[in-house]
Amino acid sequence: MSEILKLFKAQASKVAGDLRHRSLIQTALGKYETQRDRRKAAFQSWEEARQVAAETKWEAMRSLDEHLVSFVNKLEARGTRVHWASNGVQARDIILGVIRAKKARCVIKSKAMTAEEIHLNEAMEKEGYEVVESDLGEFIVQLRKEAPYHIVFPAMHLTRDEISDLFHRELGSAQTSDPEELTMIARRALRKKYIAADIGITGANFAIAETGMISITENEGNARLTAALPKTMITLLGIEKVLPRMADLALFLPMLATAGAGQPITCYNSLYGGPRRPGEPDGPEEYHVVLLDNRRTELLADAEQRDALHCIRCGACLNVCPIYRNVGGHTYGTTYSGPIGSVITPHLRGLQDWKHLSAASSLCGACTETCPVKINLHHHLLHNRRNAAAQNPNWIEKTAFRVFGTVMNSLALYRVVRAAARCLQPLHGLVKGGPFDPARAWTKTRELAPVAPKTFREQWKERA
Repeated sequence: MSEILKLFKAQASKVAGDLRHRSLIQTALGKYETQRDRRKAAFQSWEEARQVAAETKWEAMRSLDEHLVSFVNKLEARGTRVHWASNGVQARDIILGVIRAKKARCVIKSKAMTAEEIHLNEAMEKEGYEVVESDLGEFIVQLRKEAPYHIVFPAMHLTRDEISDLFHRELGSAQTSDPEELTMIARRALRKKYIAADIGITGANFAIAETGMISITENEGNARLTAALPKTMITLLGIEKVLPRMADLALFLPMLATAGAGQPITCYNSLYGGPRRPGEPDGPEEYHVVLLDNRRTELLADAEQRDALHCIRCGACLNVCPIYRNVGGHTYGTTYSGPIGSVITPHLRGLQDWKHLSAASSLCGACTETCPVKINLHHHLLHNRRNAAAQNPNWIEKTAFRVFGTVMNSLALYRVVRAAARCLQPLHGLVKGGPFDPARAWTKTRELAPVAPKTFREQWKERA
């Protein structure tokens, strides 16, 4: 068993048994579901909207090479410097190179899951730069030295009192349980950082090929300040963020808000196409865009699973997943958690090391049903399991399933095994859950269903 798997199992057992944590998450997601369903009902047809969104992303991925060229050409025409990064190491080196060239000392960041993916903060801090997350949730988990708990709600696992204690300890603020006052405490601390920052780093929700513009959607206005105040702005985004047309945002912005947070539309929706032009009152003097591959083109080449690149990072699949709701976001040990993380992490970080995430699923299909761009998530989890088994077959499992298949395809053998199971069932009770239990992997956490004393066929014969 790998160390990654051991850590996952240990953390999953610990968090699943924490009833306080479970209650907190269930309450938060219950409120989200109420708001989400209310907003979905405002669409003329939510299912038709999903279908259009899925087709739009399919079109974007089918001609990704053309859309990226168009996107880059229009950005560069406005004076933006575009960089291509094949992997996380290259992306970090490019961004650190820009920071060094500017002789920067302080970096302010808005929410960027791609930055978490390539461990950008750690790289900048190692070089001696001060890095501050400006999103409230990200700021909170940064102070706690934790990874984000959720794609959309990074600090969802914390209570007001825990946040108050954190601010009191780290920022010297007075204790309070008032959400507005907690927000103001963070705001007062962050405003100084915006003014001091030499570099502003953002992520991107969408990249519009038609106009060569970055679309950023947020609720706090922190991304706007991150883009407007520092002299240099850097945007890091995965190449799959492309949408063909500006008009596509008319669907994707309200859909992202609805699926992600149960809102009609997010509070701030901004478009960035280049550095400040003459006569403009604010904006960066220099703008860099880093396009990250990091094995996305390998997934694009997989015709069976490439629709996983359609993801718009709304977090809807996490919110409905029974596994995520019980084991929590940190248990996954990777940037992208929940069903979408279990699908794409094995592609981005290695199938054999991360195949256990695809096995940590009930295959209930709730993720596929809720996905706004109709990614076939629970089938992709099965595809990952199949591919992992094909790459590195387990001879014990292989033999067991061959025996199972032989028995199930032979009525005579099936009857013999059934009779033997009835006889051995009382003996199993003596070793149940112990080291000599042949079904220990199942029975140490579950009950083994008893063998029926009579089959339906036998009962039917008696009636006849």
